[in-house]
Amino acid sequence: MKNNRISGYIIGAVLVVIGIAIMISYNGLVKKEEQVKNSWAEVQNAYQRRLDLIPNLVNVVKGGADYERTTLEKVTEARSKAGSVNLSANDIKAVTESQNEVSASLNRLFISVENYPNLKGTKAFSGLQTQLVGTERRVKIARKDFNEAVQLYNSSVRSFPTKIVAGLFGFQPRESFNSVSGADEVVEVKF
Repeated sequence: MKNNRISGYIIGAVLVVIGIAIMISYNGLVKKEEQVKNSWAEVQNAYQRRLDLIPNLVNVVKGGADYERTTLEKVTEARSKAGSVNLSANDIKAVTESQNEVSASLNRLFISVENYPNLKGTKAFSGLQTQLVGTERRVKIARKDFNEAVQLYNSSVRSFPTKIVAGLFGFQPRESFNSVSGADEVVEVKF
C-alpha cells in the first residue's frame, strides 16, 4: 500500500513537471508568434508611410519639372498597384513584390531628377527626398527585425522538445523575407 502511494506521488510529480514544461513551451511559442506579428505590422507601417509620401513627391516633381512623363507615370502606377495589395494580408511574397516595384520606380525617379538641378535644389523636393530616404531605412530595419523574429520563432518551432508542443497546438514555421532575383547584380545608372 505504501509503495503504491509513493508510486502515485512520483507519477503525479512527473505529470506535473510535464504539464509545466508544456505550458512554458506553449507560452514561449505564443510570445514568439506575437513578436512575428508585431514585426510584420512594423513592415506594413513602413510600407504605408512610403505609399503616403509618394503622392506628395509626385506633385512636387510635377510642379517643378516637365520631364520624361513615363517615369512619373510608372511611379504613380507602382504606387497604385502596391496600394491595392492588402498590406494586412499574410502573403509576404505579394506584398514584397509590389513594394519592390515601388522602390524601383522611385529609384528611376531620383535618377531622372538628377537632370533637373532646379528641382533637385527646391526645399520641398529636398525635404520629401529626405523623408523617403528615411522611410526606406525604416523599411530595411523593419524587414530585418521581421526576419530576426521569424528566425527565432522558427528555431523554437523546430527545436526539441518544443517541436512536440508546436505540433500538438498547430504552430507552423513562418516565411521570412528573401531578396528578389537579380538583387545581387549591380544596377547600371545611365544619363
